[in-house]
Amino acid sequence: MFVRSKLFVPGSRPELFEKAVNSAADAVSFDLEDAVAPDRKDEARASVVSFLRGRNSASRKIAIVRVNAISTAWFAEDIEAVAGAAPDVINLPKVESAADVRMAVEAITRAEEACGHSNKMRVLANIETPKGLRLAAEIAAADPRVIGLQLGLADLFLPLGIDRRDVTALQFVRIAVRLAAGEARIPAYDAALLDIRNLEACREEAESARRLGFAGKSCLHPSQIAIVNEAFAPRADEVEYAVKVSAAARDAAERGVQAFMLDGQLIDAPVIAHARAVAEAAGRYETARPGRVRGFDAN
Repeated sequence: MFVRSKLFVPGSRPELFEKAVNSAADAVSFDLEDAVAPDRKDEARASVVSFLRGRNSASRKIAIVRVNAISTAWFAEDIEAVAGAAPDVINLPKVESAADVRMAVEAITRAEEACGHSNKMRVLANIETPKGLRLAAEIAAADPRVIGLQLGLADLFLPLGIDRRDVTALQFVRIAVRLAAGEARIPAYDAALLDIRNLEACREEAESARRLGFAGKSCLHPSQIAIVNEAFAPRADEVEYAVKVSAAARDAAERGVQAFMLDGQLIDAPVIAHARAVAEAAGRYETARPGRVRGFDAN
């Protein structure tokens, strides 16, 4: 799933759905979990399903639904209802084990079969508990439907009394999640910033997460989207250098050379692979249709 920005919208606020879909975010996450009060779960679920059923499939943005945790009484109802609307991704909150993922996938599969859908919904697994962090690599590799790990900092830090702004704690958790996702060869996505008025902090967090290899970041307000999109888009100088490395690598390969010097730097297999990935990402964003990120439909 190649998504720079993912905009959350409460499932209980249907008047915001169309605005969210028309925003510059690469994906919209319809939230049935934390943003919805217990006595409004049924109402929110019905609103999200109704909206998703009415989507224009030719121009639709990537649709993600954050359901309630598998341990809650709402999970089964969420999956059964949402499957009929066939969003692109089911976002699983508070995942703590590979078994959680497998149980969720089984429920999703049954619901899809009951609806007669052939398109399989993907799974974005949230890492937001101490146990989930410890078992993040197992969670990432639990099932082929898992297409990313989503970091959740409020649920992880606040119960433990960890300051959300502490750089050491933030970087430790980010690196752990990124490496777990990397082991499974899937992307990792950075947590949302709760202080929606602090756009400079949003930029700093997005840039920091990008340097750690994260693919994108959640947004809680439209004002954060442009900042996040810019932070995670390939830089012009990086793309230029990646193209240069790729071209030099092709020439070297024709001569039977696997490592060579370019602009005073040693270029070998890992550098070449990274350059090709940067060039591929640049091409993907360049050719993506507005509101739709090319590459998501890959298996």
